[in-house]
Amino acid sequence: MSQLHEMKQLLFEELELIVRTSSNLIGKISEAHWDYRPAHNMRSLQELVHHLVSVPATDLLILQEKSEAEIRELEASIAADGVDKDKLISWMTRGLVDVKSYMNGLTDEEFMQKTTKPFYLEHGSTQAKWLIEIVTHAQHHRAQMFNYLKAQGYDVNMFDLY
Repeated sequence: MSQLHEMKQLLFEELELIVRTSSNLIGKISEAHWDYRPAHNMRSLQELVHHLVSVPATDLLILQEKSEAEIRELEASIAADGVDKDKLISWMTRGLVDVKSYMNGLTDEEFMQKTTKPFYLEHGSTQAKWLIEIVTHAQHHRAQMFNYLKAQGYDVNMFDLY
């Protein structure tokens, strides 16, 4: 196994962990807390969960240079599922599968050298950097959700993250 393939697999394992632990945390949310908003200028818990579960799929569309309209359409589809935990978890799981399929379909050279540009920036990033971005983006919002749950008194701790 090449070192590059090994590194890609480690990133996939981390993303799989994030999806699994995010799914478990989403499963703990009670109906009474979906509207929780820590401050007026922050997302509600429902908005945050919608964004978190969209990360793999929307980031994949962005790195594939899809239009803003296509991204917004996906986000609207996710938002339409409201607080249906199973459907929301399914979005994140499908996004993970699609990211892995896309990244595994690249040659090593494409993974390391192919640059794509999102609709909102003037410069692009390599596919390898995009994979790192997807992992860190999802991890960031999982941490936010964890903190929202802690603030609402949920019995969550570091073991919920591993």
